[in-house]
Amino acid sequence: MRPERYRTRLFVTTKRWISRAILVVLGFWLLEILLFAFLPVPFSTVMVDRQLTAWFNGNFSYVAHSDWVSMDEIAPAMPLAVIAAEDQKFPYHWGFDFAAINAALRHNERYEGRIRGASTLSQQTVKNLMLWDSRSWFRKGLEAGLTVAIELVWTKRRILTVYLNIAEFGPGVFGVERAARYYFKKPASRLTASEAAMLAAVLPNPIHYHANAPSVYVIRRQQWILRQMHQIGGEAFLKTNGL
Repeated sequence: MRPERYRTRLFVTTKRWISRAILVVLGFWLLEILLFAFLPVPFSTVMVDRQLTAWFNGNFSYVAHSDWVSMDEIAPAMPLAVIAAEDQKFPYHWGFDFAAINAALRHNERYEGRIRGASTLSQQTVKNLMLWDSRSWFRKGLEAGLTVAIELVWTKRRILTVYLNIAEFGPGVFGVERAARYYFKKPASRLTASEAAMLAAVLPNPIHYHANAPSVYVIRRQQWILRQMHQIGGEAFLKTNGL
């Protein structure tokens, strides 16, 4: 076979396999979105990543999992706290807060090295469930497309439920039920506003910040979240917006 013909055949074959791989991944993501619109989520890509990293580092005692609970089994203070802390426009947008994105871009241009994010709860849910930690534009592009998909298929209440069940609250501590039992020795249904705000306060960096040994910054953030919970309307905010 001539080298030119061999290279052409190799290119066509490689292109075909890449196309098939892309279709398989897209199909898997679509299946996830459809199934998890009503089924409990058994694990997320972040959990898988943390578990594999622990094993590769020789830590075989590490177990990354969450204990799934419905929204009815979570104290209203908890969803209110994460909305107040992370995404106060959550009930009103379609997955993206463009004002926050523009503000973050201006901040990041002005203060190099002090990166501010602008991800909504919908975007964070997609990243935690189906993607990986990265600041690449490729990952952000995938995140944007998948965010549109879950906004179209899932209700806001469902997005919030999945987020609370897969969010990382500390090393090996995933989901609000496990976090409540680990840090406060109680189920998520019995969390107080102060406890919910403390859990929400560590979400920006749950590996560095600790709910059971909060730094001055975390305590200040907890107090700010409590004030925001009150200012956006308290539990009535959830009922008004069908959450």
